[in-house]
Amino acid sequence: MNLKKYLTLTRMGVMESLQFRLSMLVIFAGNLLYLVVVYFLWKAIYASSGEEVVNGMTFHDTLIYLVLATALFNFMEMYTVWQMGRAIQSGSIVLYLLKPMEIRRYMFWEYSGNFVVNFCATLLPTFIVVNVVTRGAVPLGMNLLYFVIAVVIAVMINYNIDFFVGTICLYTESIWGINIMKQVIVLLLSGATIPLAFFPETIRNIVNWLPFQSIYNAPLTLLLGKSADIKDVAVTIGTQLIWLAVTYAISKLFWKISLPQITVNGG
Repeated sequence: MNLKKYLTLTRMGVMESLQFRLSMLVIFAGNLLYLVVVYFLWKAIYASSGEEVVNGMTFHDTLIYLVLATALFNFMEMYTVWQMGRAIQSGSIVLYLLKPMEIRRYMFWEYSGNFVVNFCATLLPTFIVVNVVTRGAVPLGMNLLYFVIAVVIAVMINYNIDFFVGTICLYTESIWGINIMKQVIVLLLSGATIPLAFFPETIRNIVNWLPFQSIYNAPLTLLLGKSADIKDVAVTIGTQLIWLAVTYAISKLFWKISLPQITVNGG
C-alpha cells in the first residue's frame, strides 16, 4: 500500500479544516452549552433519586463519561452521509467514481485530516481538562492504549455505518430525514447520550449485541477502567473487530448492489 498518497489526502484535510476556524469556535460554543445542560439535567436526576450511586455510577462518573462522550463524538463525526447526499444530488458523485482510488477509501482518507485537527482541538484538551479538574479520576496506564485501539476501530465502524446510510440516497435522492434518524439511533444506542448502565437490563442486553455500543461505550468503558481485566478487554475489542468486519462487508456489498441506481442529468 502506497501510504504517501493517503497521507497527502490527510494533509489536504488538515489544511481544509484550518480554513474554517470560525466554524470550530461555533461548534465549541455549542458543545459548551450542551455540557451545561447535561450537568444540570443529571444533577437533577441524581437529586431526585436520593441516591449517590445509580446503576453503579456516581454523578461524578456519569458526568465524566458524558463529557468524554461528547468530545469523542466531535472527534469521530465525519458527515459522510451529507457529503454523499450532496454528491449524488448534484451528480458530482461521478467525479468520485472516476478517481483512481476506490470511493470508500478516498472519502475516508479525505476526511482523515479532520481527525488530526479534532484530536488536537477537542479530544486531547477535553481529556486533559477532565483529568485536571477531577484530580486524576481517569486512570493513566494500559487503559490508554486499549482506548486508542478501541477508538481507531470505532472510527471505522462509524464510517461503515455512515457509508451504508449515504448509499441509501441513491434510491431516495434525499438524505436529511434518514440521516437524522441514523444519528438519533447511533447516539442513543451507543451510550453517547445516556450511559448504557442506565438502560433497563433487557434493553441493555439487546443493545450489547448491536454494533452501536462499539462506537462510544466500548472505548469509554476501557478508558475509565471499568473493564481492567485483560479478558474483558479482549472481549470488548474482539467484539469491535467482529462488528468492523460485518459493517464493512454489508456497506461494501450494499454499495456494489446500489451503484447501477446512479442517474445524472437523466442518464
